[in-house]
Amino acid sequence: MQKTVEVRWHGRGGQGAKSASAILAEVLFEEGKHVQAFPEYGAERQGAPIRAYNRVSDSPIRRRCGVQNPNIVVVVDPTMVESANPTEGSTEDAVYLVNSAEDAKVLRGRLGVTSKARVLVVDATKITLEELGQNRPNAPLLGALSHVFTDVPVESFVNHFTSKMTKLPKPVLEANRRAILRGRTEAVFA
Repeated sequence: MQKTVEVRWHGRGGQGAKSASAILAEVLFEEGKHVQAFPEYGAERQGAPIRAYNRVSDSPIRRRCGVQNPNIVVVVDPTMVESANPTEGSTEDAVYLVNSAEDAKVLRGRLGVTSKARVLVVDATKITLEELGQNRPNAPLLGALSHVFTDVPVESFVNHFTSKMTKLPKPVLEANRRAILRGRTEAVFA
C-alpha cells in the first residue's frame, strides 16, 4: 500500500484556505488519487483562524479523523507562523509552504524546522494584490503546490480552477490563471 500524504492548511476566514483545500483534492482526484478535504474552524467570521486538511493516497483512505502529523503544511497567512504553531506534530521531513515576502532561509530559521524539512516560500499576497487587486492568496499557493505534487502539472491546477469557477467574470478568471502560474514560478525553496 502506498503512503498517505497529509496536508494541513493554516489561514484566516476569507483567505481561501478551505476553498484551496477543496480544489487541491479535486485536482488530485482528477489525476487518479484517493483524496479527502475538510475544514475545521470555530465561529465563522472573516479573519478568524481556520484549519483545513487534505489526505492524498494511491489507495483508498480509511482514516476519518483530523490530520495530526502532516507531511505538508501550508501557511496562508504569514502572521500564523508565530500564532498558529504550524510545525506542531509535523513529520520531520515535512514540506512547509508559506505565503511570505520574507527570505526563505530566514523563514526556515524562524520556523525552527529540522534539516530534513523543506521550506517553500511564495509572496502569494503580493501576487494576488497585483493580479486581482485583493488579498486572496489561495490561487498562487495552489500553483506553488505543483512543486510538491510533482506528478501533477501546474496546468491541471489552472484548468481545474478556471473550469470550476465559470461564474466569475472572464477577467477575474484570467487574473487567477496568471496568479496560479506566478505561484509556480515565483516560489523559492530554502
